[in-house]
Amino acid sequence: MTTATTRTFRTTPNASTGDTTARDSPAAAMPSLPSLTGLRWMAALLVFGLHVNNFGYFGGTGGRLVSWGFGAGATGVSFFFVLSGFVLTWSARPRDRVLAFWRRRIARIYPVHLVTLAVALVMTYTLANQPRLTPKQTLSNLLLLHSWWHPWWQTLDPVSWSLACEAFFYASFPLLFLLLRRLGARGSTVLGGLSVAAVMVLAWADAHHWWRYPLYSFPAARLPEFVLGAVTARLVLLGRWRGPGLEASLALAIIGYFLVPQITPGYSATVCTIAGFTLLIPAAAVADVQGLPSLWRRRRLVRLGELSFAFYMIHLLVLRSATQLLGTKPHFGLLAGIAVTTAAFTVSLGLSWLLYEAVERPARRLLLRGRRRPAVQQDATQAGREAPAEARD
Repeated sequence: MTTATTRTFRTTPNASTGDTTARDSPAAAMPSLPSLTGLRWMAALLVFGLHVNNFGYFGGTGGRLVSWGFGAGATGVSFFFVLSGFVLTWSARPRDRVLAFWRRRIARIYPVHLVTLAVALVMTYTLANQPRLTPKQTLSNLLLLHSWWHPWWQTLDPVSWSLACEAFFYASFPLLFLLLRRLGARGSTVLGGLSVAAVMVLAWADAHHWWRYPLYSFPAARLPEFVLGAVTARLVLLGRWRGPGLEASLALAIIGYFLVPQITPGYSATVCTIAGFTLLIPAAAVADVQGLPSLWRRRRLVRLGELSFAFYMIHLLVLRSATQLLGTKPHFGLLAGIAVTTAAFTVSLGLSWLLYEAVERPARRLLLRGRRRPAVQQDATQAGREAPAEARD
């Protein structure tokens, strides 16, 4: 589970189109990508730190340190969107039916979404100072449509806004995958360049209030990041990826992360990190495929990555419920802040394990029961399953 042991993967490009016949063959087996799971956990941890900062657990010097380290955690959402495009393209089944693909996507995210939605509803009507929802808001959350209307984007379980974006990506992916298969390597590279340009234009538009509502949570505005992930996966599969290695890509991602405070908050932060994230994900995948060193595929890190989706979905509800006891922005001293943060993290991680073992895995098996899944057609690995990230409270 934690190492890339499959070696039947081939990327010999066709001389005319740059396509690879082995990838599209039913006999081809895709390597696992455990490093992506380790990276996924680190991104989820940044999101948790962001919310600890937003809830004001630390005051004074501790607060400044947490703000410095996690204030840019909102960019984690961009990482998860790029990762989603990469993983779906990597594990795509060339002869798959659209309805079968959508069924797997529903089985992947919906059970945990429904449970956390129910928890959020209970909290709304049992905890003090919680906003009351209209039936339309609740229904839009249930159907993962709420991010299309900005006033509703963080109702109920706030982190589910990015699931609405993912739902849009899932709806678009069959057409995108068909396009990528027709474009070949050069055309895919051009599409990637256009996606980068779209991110730049949208960031400028958002910073200058070109649109009535912020573009940060608008699903269509986040599509270019998803497309970038799909493009890089396609280039890796075709043997045409020429990006830097894992260490250099990680360095670029970190530099971009710490540049975020220098620009306008919101969607514009994507400009700082999009290059680093777009390079880091395929670099980690190549490291797994070629058996190169990668600290991200360590067993414990991979296990935490498997829990990251459930952790992402439950942690903000834990932090919100804790305000009933701790108050709003308590600004504790360093030691008290560490103790409270550790307690919140422990509870969130424990509940995420429960969600994963009691809801996510059995529900997926139940919903996909009776469907034959040959080895070549399985997801690249549990390590590669995408999980969207919450960006801000």
